[in-house]
Amino acid sequence: MQKDTINKLDRREVVARLLGNREAQYKDGLIVITGLGSPTYDVHAAGDQDANFYLWGAMGSAALTGLGLALARPEQKILVITGDGEQLMGLGGLATIGVQNPDNLSIVVLDNGHYGETGMQPSHTSQGVDLVGIAASCGIARCLQITEMQQVSALAENLFAANGTSLINIAVGTHHHPRSIPALDGVYLKNRIRQRLGLAIL
Repeated sequence: MQKDTINKLDRREVVARLLGNREAQYKDGLIVITGLGSPTYDVHAAGDQDANFYLWGAMGSAALTGLGLALARPEQKILVITGDGEQLMGLGGLATIGVQNPDNLSIVVLDNGHYGETGMQPSHTSQGVDLVGIAASCGIARCLQITEMQQVSALAENLFAANGTSLINIAVGTHHHPRSIPALDGVYLKNRIRQRLGLAIL
């Protein structure tokens, strides 16, 4: 076991816990948008469905895609699940999210301190960059750091408890899991989520 997995949460268990009750908990459904790489594999492993929108290769875009959809569909709960590397590329977007602060948007960052898709190079969060502090300084309503599974369980029941957007950074280890790979066809994924939202297929 790698040193940085010790006393850190297993990201696949975290995602399974967050999404384990989504069907019963959200009567209008929960739309989940994933950042590239491990968050996509973890969400797919927790159960593929048409309410999942996987962003293949659009690094830095997950949180802002979530913001756009949250603003367009204020009655719909939008959960973004992404990684520290992907969110670091989209830091500027946190300022826009903080200005808009929709109640129906939550962003979960699975922070293992590494760029998992390019060779496990250390990311900036392993060098002290604080995504929770950055989000708070941008005016995002609820900014949390989570290090314990019991906190994840509590969060799963209160993802949208804030009067405004939430950003939750969860410290996870570099545990290895087999990739659970969803469809790679971007047009198919786009049309699937459009159909799920009752929009025309393009």
